[in-house]
Amino acid sequence: MAKSASIAKPQGRSRIGNGKDLLPGVNGRSSTMRRYREIYGQLVSDMGGDPSEAKSIIAKRSTTLAIWCEEAEASMANGGAIDIGEFTTATNALRRLLADIGLERRAKDITQSIYDIAREKQAAA
Repeated sequence: MAKSASIAKPQGRSRIGNGKDLLPGVNGRSSTMRRYREIYGQLVSDMGGDPSEAKSIIAKRSTTLAIWCEEAEASMANGGAIDIGEFTTATNALRRLLADIGLERRAKDITQSIYDIAREKQAAA
């Protein structure tokens, strides 16, 4: 069976594609990046733990908007000005993105395949 040309070998994938980084060239220790990982991880968990690439991209954009909204809210709470038009636009875009990936939590599929069951029985024997 021939390999598909559209699927890159693991060693040929980018750091983002192989899961080592979420964003290119970002210090993962910053408070914003820690919050980014926290929100993104929760969105992935809510999708059942293994989103498609498309849903993963939407989750990343949702995470970015969520952080932007949080920072705008924090600025306002500290007496800063808020552009209500920008905030409303961001909030509405976030709501639409979240609706695209689903607002309800999905259980992670932990059903074993017949192959996994047979392999476990063979290892136990």
